[in-house]
Amino acid sequence: MASSSYTCIRDSATEKDRLLSSPLGSYGSRDLLGSGSPHPADLVGSEHSQQHEEEEKEALRRKLKYFFMSPCDKYHAKGRKPFKLGLQLLKIIIVTVQLVLFGLSNQMVVTFKEDNTAAFKHLFLKGYRDNTPQAVHTQKELYSHINFTIEQYLALPQISLGRYAYVLGVGVNGSALSLCQRYYRRGTIDPVNDTFDIDPHVVTDCIGLNPLMHTSAPGNSAYKNFTIKFYKLINVTVDFQLKAINIQTIINNEIPDCYTFAVTIVMDNKAHSGKVKIALQNQASIKECKDPNVSGHAESYAREFFDVLVAFVCLLSLLLCGRSILRGFLLQHEYVQFFKNRLGRSVSWGDRLEFINGWYILLIVSDIFTIIGSFIKIGIESKNLSSYDVCGILLGTSTLLVWVGVIRYLSFFQKYNILIVTLRAAFPNVIRFCCCAAAIYLGYCFCGWIVLGPYHTKFRSLSMVSECLFSLINGDDMFVTFAEMERSGTLVWIFSQVYLYTFISLFIYMVLSLFIALITGAYDTIMAQTQEQVRVTDLSAFIAECMDTPSSGKFRGPEGSSCSFLCCCN
Repeated sequence: MASSSYTCIRDSATEKDRLLSSPLGSYGSRDLLGSGSPHPADLVGSEHSQQHEEEEKEALRRKLKYFFMSPCDKYHAKGRKPFKLGLQLLKIIIVTVQLVLFGLSNQMVVTFKEDNTAAFKHLFLKGYRDNTPQAVHTQKELYSHINFTIEQYLALPQISLGRYAYVLGVGVNGSALSLCQRYYRRGTIDPVNDTFDIDPHVVTDCIGLNPLMHTSAPGNSAYKNFTIKFYKLINVTVDFQLKAINIQTIINNEIPDCYTFAVTIVMDNKAHSGKVKIALQNQASIKECKDPNVSGHAESYAREFFDVLVAFVCLLSLLLCGRSILRGFLLQHEYVQFFKNRLGRSVSWGDRLEFINGWYILLIVSDIFTIIGSFIKIGIESKNLSSYDVCGILLGTSTLLVWVGVIRYLSFFQKYNILIVTLRAAFPNVIRFCCCAAAIYLGYCFCGWIVLGPYHTKFRSLSMVSECLFSLINGDDMFVTFAEMERSGTLVWIFSQVYLYTFISLFIYMVLSLFIALITGAYDTIMAQTQEQVRVTDLSAFIAECMDTPSSGKFRGPEGSSCSFLCCCN
């Protein structure tokens, strides 16, 4: 009886709504035709449609909730193993091991290059002392240094401790060593009358020499008759190449590398200041040795196999992360269309960006760097490449990003998530603050470079000025920076004191303190929000209406039994 009365009331309400919403002219005709009252089939269809819409809405909520779950909750929800989490943990281990192995090998390479460069400086630079700039001030000294370099080169097998070999045919006219001077085509300088006449076109004059074992080659002693045109000289260069073998790689169970060192000694006189600066430059190239033979050593491809394994794991991680990003875009599109078609509302950009996981993008970049670096490392180990620096940058950056990605899994725990949340909250204000501070900082850089550069070694270039000022902000080398200022003029010295005191006071006591205050303020705001009601977004409110827990069993659909290898790895 109650059910019948309830049905009557509902039918009356429906009839009332129809009357209020129908045009006046159509009501009478419909009533005469007997269509004024709703048909029971229409009510059943409407209820079925509403029930279907509610089921569709609940399914979307459940799908969204599952998408934003942690790997552990996903495991409880559908029983699928957290394969991607295990893969990332495995990748952290093997990528770190790969970087350590490459670092040990690269350290030996760099050490070998530096040791040989130091040996060349002591062998070919007259009176060389470590960390002391070389320079000459008389013509006799310049000739003496040139003769010393060439004589040391010719007698290298008898005097050097290392085993070096000459490289023939790399100099002028097929020689082993080139002695060149570069000078202006015409140059007349007369300080007495304050006049000069210079043709800026540069002329290069070279002679070639060969080692003593090839005394039959002409011009072996021509360097003694080499005349330098001092009045228009730009520089004098001595170029030659030497070969050496780095046998210490045997310690790491590697085949020794064969090196070719291109040595250039430059005697610079372009300033014509009465001081000729002398510097030695060394460029090393690595190639595979011919017919290597290490007693008791069998050729092993374990390192190449390990690098291929790392590249394969990173490729698999790249595919899984790319698939997750693609799923995020598809789910975002479904969510936006649902709100647009069913609810007539638009989705904010903040909610749209929630579907794009920045951690996956970071892992994809890391995987790309690791894959490229692994193949370069394979080329280095097979002696086909010598790009140690490029490989080191790629592997080092990828390892950094992999370890930073660990924070993603810690962020699922509220107590460990404080760093990420604080950085996210403070980032916009920090960027705006840094833009304002950078304008003041660059002003001090340019001013210090122009005014103090000629009188202070730490202000000789813009990069050195920036490094010095950044050190001062952090409280390093303050007294040394003040003490090394040359007192060549009272005005410049007074300016330097005002410059340094104002910069230190402004950036340490104001800028740096305000920067720390921004981070602290963001942290206090986050801590206060944990105790107050947080503003809920439309996406969070929509998902929160789904009361199903991960262990409720409602997330296990029939589609979970049949899926591909990549699809089953969430």
